[in-house]
Amino acid sequence: MRGKFITVEGIEGVGKSTNIDVMRTAIEARGLRVLTSREPGGTPMAEQIRALLLEHGDEPVPDIAELLLIFAARSLHVNNVLRPALEQGTWVICDRFTDTSRAYQGAGRGFPLAEIDRLAGWVHPDLQPDLTVLLDAPVETGMQRAGKRSQPDRIETAKGGFFTRARECYLQLAAQEPDRFAVIDASRDIDAVRASVRSEVERLLDKNKG
Repeated sequence: MRGKFITVEGIEGVGKSTNIDVMRTAIEARGLRVLTSREPGGTPMAEQIRALLLEHGDEPVPDIAELLLIFAARSLHVNNVLRPALEQGTWVICDRFTDTSRAYQGAGRGFPLAEIDRLAGWVHPDLQPDLTVLLDAPVETGMQRAGKRSQPDRIETAKGGFFTRARECYLQLAAQEPDRFAVIDASRDIDAVRASVRSEVERLLDKNKG
């Protein structure tokens, strides 16, 4: 049986890493294999692309170069990691996927979503998440939390309402695909957020069992 593909989305500082651990534990408790990965990245070459994308280098990175590099890394990730794992029956939890491109490069940078969807159609035409957990919090809350972690990378330093536009796009995407998205208020107490995340994964597990 094919594994299920879960993606975790949200702006910076919403607690994706912590809640991925919650998901993995819930799935493993059912005796299922789980792979956790991330984007951009997930393979040796894709991780090299990630480093190029996030570093504060001397050479400016045009927005179109950023978008194409992300999809190049995604192609490596999909074909070399995600697809093989799912075909072997492993459940996959991925920290970010194409919805990030829609929110960040689309709404954030200003690329038409139709063009991003066209790239997605080339890179992973037959691979879509079974569940997307959107951890949502006000931009001020997310950025305050993110600022406590480490030095911000190149994308985290985006200005001019970038993250406000990204968050609004995420919520619009969720409204358009309510069967795929589970929107969770990540501004709440951490235990409440974890309980909500666990509930969504348990629902998918129960559905898969049936």
